[in-house]
Amino acid sequence: MTYTGDVQVGGPADVRRLPKLTISKLAVGPYDNNAYLLRCNETGDGVLIDAAAEADRLLALIADQPLSSIVTTHQHGDHWQALEQVAKVTGAQTIAHPLDAPALPVPVEREVEHGDRITVGVVTLEVIHLRGHTPGSIALLYDGGGTEQHLFTGDSLFPGGVGNTWNDPERFEQLYADVVERVFDRLPDETWIYPGHGKDTTLGTERPSLPEWKARGW
Repeated sequence: MTYTGDVQVGGPADVRRLPKLTISKLAVGPYDNNAYLLRCNETGDGVLIDAAAEADRLLALIADQPLSSIVTTHQHGDHWQALEQVAKVTGAQTIAHPLDAPALPVPVEREVEHGDRITVGVVTLEVIHLRGHTPGSIALLYDGGGTEQHLFTGDSLFPGGVGNTWNDPERFEQLYADVVERVFDRLPDETWIYPGHGKDTTLGTERPSLPEWKARGW
């Protein structure tokens, strides 16, 4: 089956198999959050991005395979309802940005900054700090080489615009600037975007709309 990224709460995960990494996308909880399980094909090691809700379904997805870390993309409660239980069962290290870490329900064992690396077996994810939706929002980039780029954006970038900044002009300008400079100016159009809610997109699909986003201010 071809990966589409279209998932429904209560439905199965959509699975994308890359040469070195397998990505499983699962929709969970009352706010239709996306949780992503990334597993290194060589070692079997895994990382979970946003233990958002429905710990039982997340644990079923992880099954009996190793999980070395759980990354929380930002402090909003709909992205960590299952964090405590999944961390307890799996023993995975909890990871977040220091500006958002204090709001999480469990101690953050590793705080990461812009440019840091998170390893999943032999695969590396790069931390990209995108300020504005929250002070410590982060995205994770998997560089598979060439145009094979995969970016997990939390609530900082969606199809149709950047994340919510609650009509705060300064927060919007910060988030828009970070998304342009740290994502669009750097990565190719083929880059696949995996957001914190809803459907996936690509940078090429969204790039023509950047002037519109800036003009509307959200």
